Amino acid sequence: MIQQSRDTERRLVIVVRADPVICGHATEARGLAEVALQRGFDDVRIMSWPIEALQAAGLPLKPLDELLPYSPGITVERPGPVGDYRVPTGRHLLGLSGRLFELFTDGVPTVCMSMYLTPHANAVVDALRAVRAAGLDADVTTIAEAVGSDITNVVRSCIAEGAIGAAASLFTTYLANDRCVAVSAYTRDLILESARQVDLACGTRFAEEIAARVQISYPAVDAGAYTGLDPSAVDAALAARGLVRDGYVLFLSRVAAAKGADDLVNAYRASGAARTHRLVIAGNGPAHADTRALAGDDERILFLTDVADEEKPLLMNGCAAYALPSKPRPEFVETFGIALVEKMLAGGGPVITTRTGGIPEAVGDTAIEVPHSDPAALAAAIDRALAMDPAERAAAAERARAHAMRFDRTAVFDNLFAGLLDARTDLPVESHVTIS
Repeated sequence: MIQQSRDTERRLVIVVRADPVICGHATEARGLAEVALQRGFDDVRIMSWPIEALQAAGLPLKPLDELLPYSPGITVERPGPVGDYRVPTGRHLLGLSGRLFELFTDGVPTVCMSMYLTPHANAVVDALRAVRAAGLDADVTTIAEAVGSDITNVVRSCIAEGAIGAAASLFTTYLANDRCVAVSAYTRDLILESARQVDLACGTRFAEEIAARVQISYPAVDAGAYTGLDPSAVDAALAARGLVRDGYVLFLSRVAAAKGADDLVNAYRASGAARTHRLVIAGNGPAHADTRALAGDDERILFLTDVADEEKPLLMNGCAAYALPSKPRPEFVETFGIALVEKMLAGGGPVITTRTGGIPEAVGDTAIEVPHSDPAALAAAIDRALAMDPAERAAAAERARAHAMRFDRTAVFDNLFAGLLDARTDLPVESHVTIS
């Protein structure tokens, strides 16, 4: 049974593909959880999936023994599956929604945020529906954050395949939340356009409600983890990898077809950098094997699949240039670019990227931009970056960091949770990022 309301307590639950998954939103969830402790939440929980389920799914994972710890007060829960082999799918989802039911009915006022609509928002909405159907009261406020792959990988696929019912179901789940946000203006526009297509197909009115309700909340990044780096720590980390400061061009992200690592390998070989610098491809993902095969036995190209969270900013700071030549693909479009913001905060050589999706919102006017899927232009951009004199490079790094600071996790948290918290959380009236 539900307990008596414990109004002096406040809980935040974030449902997300958390560490060890290599995903910017795992990092974002960590950042929001840490700020929640500073803003008066007594109990902060990250709800995710069992490690064995993540491994079985083939998701790119960080080394398990090198994950950064969470602060005391943050609990990571990974509910186990419910049912046996006769329930081939949905076992883990039922385990997650069942645990959320228990948290929602224990008397603690709760804000529950889901990142990715499928399946995380489904679990939240199902749990809350079950609570209310059971006749129980629950003080729960929900936030659903839609990311690019919710639309590109789910809704667009449904529309292309004529599975309009699945797309309509996703929008219904999204709009069932108290606050609906998108990770960029580009993502919001993408959601709105997809909703219009569903409305045309089945006579619904999703687009009207989405236009009125969906706000922008950029991903939250822990700026403190990327600024004020110790130069000696940078040099030591590079030496351990056989690298030297300003001696390599860096790609550090999930290695997927849409991230453009293949274009970067071809561009690097065609650039003057191939005679003076190494190329480092750091990360893992579904395109890793193909990218490594493309590189062949080229000793100038170094692949790193075991970069820990603490090492990431050091590698970014020490590079001569950082390249993320993202390109639109049917299954994925870069709807923000968290890794770009992290690199801009870390300093070091300039960022080279494209204007794909929401990337312009992440980098502003601080990056060297090239057309996507254009290795020749990318090669020229690499040479341009390496030719920058120290003063030009320092000025570019300073401008990039100033732009990236608007995505610091504290400012993002304060805007995202504005109006949802009681007075004792002492939220500032103004902050640097605006939900619009």
